[in-house]
Amino acid sequence: MHCSTYSGIVELDIIYEDAYYVAVNKPNGLLVHRTRIAEEKKEFALQLLRDQLGYHLFAVHRLDRGTSGVLLFAKSPEATAPMVKALEERQVDKVYYAIVRGYTPEKETIDNPIRPDKDHKHKAPQDAVTHFARLATIELPIPVGRYATARYSLVQVRPETGRMHQIRKHFAHIRHYIVGDKRHGDWRHNQMFLEQLQSPSLLLHAAELTFTHPFTKKEVTIKAQPPGNMLRLCRQFNWTAALTEAGIEVPESILTD
Repeated sequence: MHCSTYSGIVELDIIYEDAYYVAVNKPNGLLVHRTRIAEEKKEFALQLLRDQLGYHLFAVHRLDRGTSGVLLFAKSPEATAPMVKALEERQVDKVYYAIVRGYTPEKETIDNPIRPDKDHKHKAPQDAVTHFARLATIELPIPVGRYATARYSLVQVRPETGRMHQIRKHFAHIRHYIVGDKRHGDWRHNQMFLEQLQSPSLLLHAAELTFTHPFTKKEVTIKAQPPGNMLRLCRQFNWTAALTEAGIEVPESILTD
């Protein structure tokens, strides 16, 4: 099941499962688990999947509420620990796709420490490294701000570290804001995408997770198809070939709708 913006679903889309782990394709707008600042939300990915499968699960990592894509859970504390350790030691490869403001460089590494959010001001900035490559661009004949047209890029992102809001903060740092990012983005472009392109969601998707399985020792790659809204925009911008070349399967329905 693929939802452009989370609006309440009965079942999550399971994209990988074995005796130790299970992964879902998290829709935009769904929290991973209950947090102090989001007590009002009644549904969380951890709770939904637990109820769906009928047993306890343990969060291995997290995705921002607005980010869609691969979300991995462990089936026991014993399976949780080695995956958390692998993530902390940067032994897990992650691939994201994003639509950002402007024409980005063809390739670049953003090496800029991440400052903790206001709740943790006392903590020192943490080192953070993000690699990205530009896959496609478009210039739309729609005025935004003082410009008569608006330029955007489709980028493939490979974060080396895993800091909170890292990708969003890093693209804000280089002023190529991720479209739909209400906290770190550019409200004018967010508003244009909402009003002109009917796109309400954060255009950041966790497409792949690759790791050496702690128990079988085999390499595992888990892939999650981008949500319908993102695929629709890529089709509208003539970016489907770029997605296909990058290894993203674009459903025939997206191409023919």
